[in-house]
Amino acid sequence: MKNFTKIGVSIILLLNWSILEAQIGGTAGSFARMGFGARGMSMGNAVSAITTGDINSYYNPALIPFAEHRTASITYSFLSFDRYLNFLSYGQAVQPTAGISFGIINAGVGDIEERNSDGIKIRTISTSENMFFLSFANRIHNNVSIGVSVKMFYHKLYEEVSSTTVGFDIGMLIQAAKNISVGITLQDINSKYKWDTNPIYGRGRQTDDVFPILRRISVAYQLPNSLGIVAAEFENSSVKTNHLRFGTEIILHPSFIIRTGVDRWNLSNNYSGLKPTFGYSIQGDFDGWTPALDYSYVIEPFATNNMHIITLSIKF
Repeated sequence: MKNFTKIGVSIILLLNWSILEAQIGGTAGSFARMGFGARGMSMGNAVSAITTGDINSYYNPALIPFAEHRTASITYSFLSFDRYLNFLSYGQAVQPTAGISFGIINAGVGDIEERNSDGIKIRTISTSENMFFLSFANRIHNNVSIGVSVKMFYHKLYEEVSSTTVGFDIGMLIQAAKNISVGITLQDINSKYKWDTNPIYGRGRQTDDVFPILRRISVAYQLPNSLGIVAAEFENSSVKTNHLRFGTEIILHPSFIIRTGVDRWNLSNNYSGLKPTFGYSIQGDFDGWTPALDYSYVIEPFATNNMHIITLSIKF
């Protein structure tokens, strides 16, 4: 009876968790590929070559030496199906030519009902995934930066079943012209979960769940007269997917910025996974400190409700 209950719980957990993973293709570590913060997500996550504004090394570790300020941010998300997705980050340039950044992504599914073989509810449980990253980069030339991120993942699936892994990102940023920058990244090298179900079934098995390696090339163009930015990105993965992303940021006023984009334009097949995105930023300057509120609205094609992302940040 006990084993039957645990089997049922495992199936429920996987079904609920697949709702989150289906947003990014159903492969391991999908929560960490949904984006990072309201600015990036409102621009379709096509920000791996953008060297102005709030820079986050999550997209490309080579960006951080271009940061003009020290920036701390916290993000809370509103998602459907009892999912949650939260972010925390800090980054700064390190004189004369380097930069350092770290952050956390916390995601999962809550309010999962555990029931016995008679269908009687026993308790409410949850599952969670977390990613901790530390990035360092240095300019090897005035117009060229190279960086690396070390990432630790921790996934708690159910009671004694959990997995921890370490992966790496490598990035390069090339300032090709005054208003044009190019980003190149290789993401999730060596990342994989190792599962052992012996604690549940008594004679389970060990399996590896490998993260897909992502290869990205991005281009960003700063519009004349500091009007804003236009960006595009192509992503190829080790599981043979090909995605395009586009993003635009328009500065209507130094205190008010609007953004829009398209994430996950799939070139490999015709399934309707396109994610249009919209957002804005409100910020002010107070004695050298610049607090900001960023908002992003992401249309999810396979969910009952769309995503709302709110980021509070401060530059100092």
